[in-house]
Amino acid sequence: MDLFEYQARDLFAKHDVPVLAGEVIDTPEAAREVTERLGGRAVVKAQVKVGGRGKAGGVKLASDPADAVAKAEAILGMDIKGHTVHKVMLAQTADIVDEYYVSFLLDRTNRTFLAMASVEGGVDIEEVAATKPEALAKVAVDAVDGVTEAKAREIVEAAKFPAEIADQVVAALQKLWDVFVKEDALLVEVNPLVKTGDGRIVALDGKVSLDANAEFRQPDHAALEDKAAADPLEAAAKAKNLNYVKLDGQVGIIGNGAGLVMSTLDVVAYAGEKHSGVKPANFLDIGGGASAEVMANGLEIILGDPDVRSVFVNVFGGITSCDAVANGIVQALELLKSKGEDVNKPLVVRLDGNNAELGRKILTDAAHPLVQQVDTMDGAADKAAELAAAK
Repeated sequence: MDLFEYQARDLFAKHDVPVLAGEVIDTPEAAREVTERLGGRAVVKAQVKVGGRGKAGGVKLASDPADAVAKAEAILGMDIKGHTVHKVMLAQTADIVDEYYVSFLLDRTNRTFLAMASVEGGVDIEEVAATKPEALAKVAVDAVDGVTEAKAREIVEAAKFPAEIADQVVAALQKLWDVFVKEDALLVEVNPLVKTGDGRIVALDGKVSLDANAEFRQPDHAALEDKAAADPLEAAAKAKNLNYVKLDGQVGIIGNGAGLVMSTLDVVAYAGEKHSGVKPANFLDIGGGASAEVMANGLEIILGDPDVRSVFVNVFGGITSCDAVANGIVQALELLKSKGEDVNKPLVVRLDGNNAELGRKILTDAAHPLVQQVDTMDGAADKAAELAAAK
């Protein structure tokens, strides 16, 4: 889960990372009172989860409370790279002398954690990384040892931070590592980390990505979710504890086990090439021990997607028995009918493995006009793509 800047700032403050005062608002007039509290001047910053806000006009300096209202009004509703601004953060102004860059992230390639730092921070850090890679220090961080004072000094020395601020940067790095570990983050980035006119080191802007797999031990993170921007189908699936991801195709996919579902996406995409280019509409893994209720919940989510034209249910029975899947399909169709919903999307079902024969018999006996059974995975994918292309 990616956070807004103001949420990252709040997490930094929680772990004693030096930050400036700031408040988030969603109406222009609210900027007046906030700016007064901040000392009469403020930086008005668009809150969107995308870079390049400053270049797009989403970051403006307000010279007084009235100007802050005008600046907030100009930014709210702005489109920045396809993201509409619904909130702005008003932050305390700072006398910036130098801008630096620091971050911690998960290095999947090397199966470790990585610290990156540069004394050439700011809006063009990507260009620095591309054209002057030697200016961006990269230091591996051991998962067990973490960022000790010695490791923080190694990072500072590798990035060539000035001696007069080295101790402050060391302290900031250790606190940022606390954010990274204690909040179960995948990325903690500060750009810029600034030196102010009075010699202080301050995290002026932050980017944080949290590991959704750690939600069970981070109950407070639920409040950080941007529910307004969440896909309604993904939100509904999450409420039912389903592993679902919305895609941009037309063939709904249900399978048991992530590996099987990924393979199903591939075969559907391949089959779709000869059927008007139709593609998978989603990833939905009902898991290894799915019950009829789970199957019914998954099918209800997929049939509720207006982009879906056909559904491919691909199940290899193991822990999940095929008769439970078949009963789930029958129950889901009955449930939707009882709710008065018009179910008119064809279902292609391939059952194999544990209790496959019983599962096929359940579907045959139900004789639902929308359900077709196909014996092979490739054949079922082709039929689902064909049906989607015909609608």
